[in-house]
Amino acid sequence: MTNSPDSMPPPTTADRSPSAPAEGQATASVLDRDTYDAIREPRAAGRLPLGDGTWHQLARQYVWVQLISTGVAVLVVAAAAIAASLLWHQLWVWIPAGVFLVILIWTMAITPRQARAYGYQLRRDDLVFRRGILWQRVVAVPYGRMQLVDITHGPLDRGFGIAQLKLVTAAASTGVVIPGLTQAAAEQLRDTLVDVAESRRTGL
Repeated sequence: MTNSPDSMPPPTTADRSPSAPAEGQATASVLDRDTYDAIREPRAAGRLPLGDGTWHQLARQYVWVQLISTGVAVLVVAAAAIAASLLWHQLWVWIPAGVFLVILIWTMAITPRQARAYGYQLRRDDLVFRRGILWQRVVAVPYGRMQLVDITHGPLDRGFGIAQLKLVTAAASTGVVIPGLTQAAAEQLRDTLVDVAESRRTGL
């Protein structure tokens, strides 16, 4: 994580107790467990600034899941091209297969850097999500506009103990998917967002 101490959403009236700071620290500890230490930023002077506050990042296992998934795709494409060229003597298949293989191998090469460009920040009134090196995206999702917080994970994700969390709002364009969270972080973040969103909607 980066920058200043965690700016977790303030506790609601019901949560303002001597134990509230400890709970906030525990939440931050869960969100930052087994994650990267600092967000990788583009080198260009015109990059989008990080700003103040604490940025939480993806789990390190996310890179392994992406590398394995892409590696399997590389093997499938290569095997299909080899079979077509040897069994049916269709050498032309290496043209599209070669293009796909170059793209997939390049994707594997930049995956670690891309993973470290993901980050999210819990501010007082919204969640800010950022990603990207060449094409940067920064989205602020107000807590009061959240309609659904969804956790999904596939077999490979479960094997590495990670999940992705999806935020659905009234406007589809502001929806956010945070991939590569540890299972504990995804569940903790979901519970925190649901509680804060409910507080905002009820005006507490």
